[in-house]
Amino acid sequence: MAAAPGGRGRCVTVPLPLPGAASPPCAATAAASAGGREKAAEVAAMALPVLSSSGVKFRRVLAHFPQELSLAFAYGSGVFRQAGPSAGHSENNMLDFVFAVDDSVTWHMMNLLKNKSHYSFLKVFGPKQISNIQSYGAGIYYNTLVPCNGRMIKYGVISTDALIDDLLHWKTLYVAGRLQKPVKILTQNENGKLQAALVSNLKSAVTAAFLMLPESFSEEDLYMQIAGLSYSGDFRMIIGEDRSKVQNIVKPNVPYFQKLYSNILQDCPQVVYKHHLGRLEIDKSPEGQFTQLMALPKNLQQKITSLVDPPGKNRDVEEILLQVAHDPDCGLVVHQGISGIVRSSSIVQSAKTILTADVTHHPEGCFKKPAGQKNL
Repeated sequence: MAAAPGGRGRCVTVPLPLPGAASPPCAATAAASAGGREKAAEVAAMALPVLSSSGVKFRRVLAHFPQELSLAFAYGSGVFRQAGPSAGHSENNMLDFVFAVDDSVTWHMMNLLKNKSHYSFLKVFGPKQISNIQSYGAGIYYNTLVPCNGRMIKYGVISTDALIDDLLHWKTLYVAGRLQKPVKILTQNENGKLQAALVSNLKSAVTAAFLMLPESFSEEDLYMQIAGLSYSGDFRMIIGEDRSKVQNIVKPNVPYFQKLYSNILQDCPQVVYKHHLGRLEIDKSPEGQFTQLMALPKNLQQKITSLVDPPGKNRDVEEILLQVAHDPDCGLVVHQGISGIVRSSSIVQSAKTILTADVTHHPEGCFKKPAGQKNL
């Protein structure tokens, strides 16, 4: 299994070290290609467990949709308890879903046949145009305010390739950011590339957080930093969303964050993980920070270099990142790079919502039971 382009030194599971690559801060090395794939699948399964029988209500929702899904997960306050004003009313909160599909045009075509009322006026343009609109911004198309099985739901559709690209390179950090926090995996096929990308995204989140944290910090500090990555630069956090959102997500769900990240932290040579104390210590030397910077996703590396290197110089990426590694404000530069990625994708995605959200209510939603299915 080869490393992703531009990902030299990334925290990904690879069969053999890449020639000339910087030492990855959290890499798990396998002896052979087949073994590497098995290890990636194993880690992905541990990090993102599929729901047990307690997830029947989520699976019932899935039954209303075309089943050609490479990945489906539920997330948000309707799934995981959050602190704050809505803490006691999670059973009434909207259920949020993301569906990854291999062929967006075909999936939307089938979904239009089953659930035409879920779509806004854009349904008149057909599945190909809907898929084209999906590709803008964060590459995801949302149908919102859909009544289903007595709950209101929202679901986003993203192509498997676009999801893998975001997980590996943080092109938009929109769906990748959601998958850095606890989610309920409802179904996942055996796409080895997707499974490895899911693990890579978690390791990248740890690496980016390390760069923005002090030498010693608590587990909760780490999870707060990770949970906040996808909100950095999001204009909705300023004009609409609760500013204490990150804290409300993390505090009640520390055990779920531990399930996601404890294996990664234990295998990472650059961190001393004092699990019994809930504290961590990391290498903040320029050499340590350089290794971490070289392990960041490609798009974030490019954002950082564009912030540091004046136009026209065209210096080597390694040279620029080495300079950043020696900068006392290294963490701030990384934060600014992440904010730049999130800001642009959140603005375009929010603008898309005006088109994709139906201003009318869905009178039928998916209360209509699928063919051959008994009442739920």
